[in-house]
Amino acid sequence: MTEYSSNNKRIVKNTLLLYIRMMFTMAVALFTSRVVLNALGISDFGIYNVVGGFIAMFTVLSGSFSNAITRFITFELGKKDSQRLNAVFCTGVNIQLIMSVVIVIAAEIIGLWFLNYHMSIPDDRLNAAHWVLQCAIGAFVLNLISVPFNAEIIAHEEMGAYAVISIVNAVLQLIIAYMLYLSPLDKLKTYSVLYLVVAFIIRTIYGIYCRRKFEECTYHLLLDKDLFSEMGKFAGWNFLGSSAFMLNTQGVNMLMNIYFGVAANAARGIAVQVDSAVKSFANSFTTAINPQITKSYSAGELDYMYQLVCRGAKFSAFLFLFIAVPIVLETPTILKIWLKTVPEYTIVFVRLIVFSSFVDSLLGNSFWTAIMATGKIKGYQIVIAIVGVMVFPFSWLCFEFGCGPESTYIVYIIIYCIALLVRLYFMKVLLYMPLSYFFRDVLGRVAGVMLLTFIIPLPLLLVLDGGWIRLSVVCLCSLLVTSAVVYTIGLTQSEKVTVTSKLKKIVQRFS
Repeated sequence: MTEYSSNNKRIVKNTLLLYIRMMFTMAVALFTSRVVLNALGISDFGIYNVVGGFIAMFTVLSGSFSNAITRFITFELGKKDSQRLNAVFCTGVNIQLIMSVVIVIAAEIIGLWFLNYHMSIPDDRLNAAHWVLQCAIGAFVLNLISVPFNAEIIAHEEMGAYAVISIVNAVLQLIIAYMLYLSPLDKLKTYSVLYLVVAFIIRTIYGIYCRRKFEECTYHLLLDKDLFSEMGKFAGWNFLGSSAFMLNTQGVNMLMNIYFGVAANAARGIAVQVDSAVKSFANSFTTAINPQITKSYSAGELDYMYQLVCRGAKFSAFLFLFIAVPIVLETPTILKIWLKTVPEYTIVFVRLIVFSSFVDSLLGNSFWTAIMATGKIKGYQIVIAIVGVMVFPFSWLCFEFGCGPESTYIVYIIIYCIALLVRLYFMKVLLYMPLSYFFRDVLGRVAGVMLLTFIIPLPLLLVLDGGWIRLSVVCLCSLLVTSAVVYTIGLTQSEKVTVTSKLKKIVQRFS
């Protein structure tokens, strides 16, 4: 068996494990979202979303170093240098500890000021909002310290362990939702404290597993100035891209709170949860393929890396459509069944955020991973940050001139179509990838599949009355249509042969 064949089988196996994880965690997340919304009410749910989102803004600092740690660990695994790998791990832990102190100080000072003087929160819920702030800071720091351990599991492609820990986390979230109903105390405070407890448990599990499984996860105080400087420069340039993302998500969330109140934040929070579920369906494949992209670049196998990058973009888009089509077509029915009480703006938010994420998925994780693998990210991050950050000021202008909150998603879609072209340019410059392959076999096929998968089921919405029956028929039709269209025009001839061969083996095994 060739090394490429072995790698491809590992990718398939890890993808299946991640899909088992995804299906379970997504089902739990959607159920607990409904339970938490009903238990907290729209106002408290909006408060939790906007205050927790404010703390999430600090991912602009932590995320930059987190990405650097993940990239360096995976790169050194490709080099097979165990001593250097341990140095990267220890340096990564030190970086996260330093970042934790910085973020706690900044979050306490800026967070309290913004919460008390600028957020639109009812006076009688201000004390509960303070509880949310403190617990969110604690949970954020615990998740931050877990990053080097999480990166080790992904880089080693131990997706079975990653899936199990994620399922444990989902079960704990389910327990939180149940305890929320039982608690006689203030439910918003209770939810915040329980969320912090779960973060501590997951952090402990990550630490125990990695120390027992990977020899390089033995921490000792290490001050490698050259490595720290190298990772710091990488993280510094990555900071620009993270800043744009922060303003486009949590920054816009703050604007919505100022212009439209907590009800809009509640609707946005629900839309983000739906979007996260759809993204997780597509990203399970790229999570499995990304370590191989970095390792193939590290080993100098560029042709193989090109194949992985383009397949990652194409198949993640196809997988995105499998779940996005029925959600977009039947958004009102799904939300009514799921939530019972649907906050204003939620329907249009869900449809637009799913479409904007589809645009982003065309050049999402796999292309970003390839560019990060080069380490030459200065020019890329400057340009992509300048383009990406435009979402925030244009959204602000839209709100100021009287446009509805949904206008921010229109802005996002336009800006990220431009960003798509920027990413392609840097793939050509940094990795010498022939773009003709992408336009012909990725973008062309994905565009055709997307149009047909949305158009063909549309007549069902006109001839059937809304409800469970139409929802079931639309979901089944979407699944069959998407499968047929992906196979017919989405796959190359060699990919069709591979899929047919795999299906025959599955049928023979069961028969």
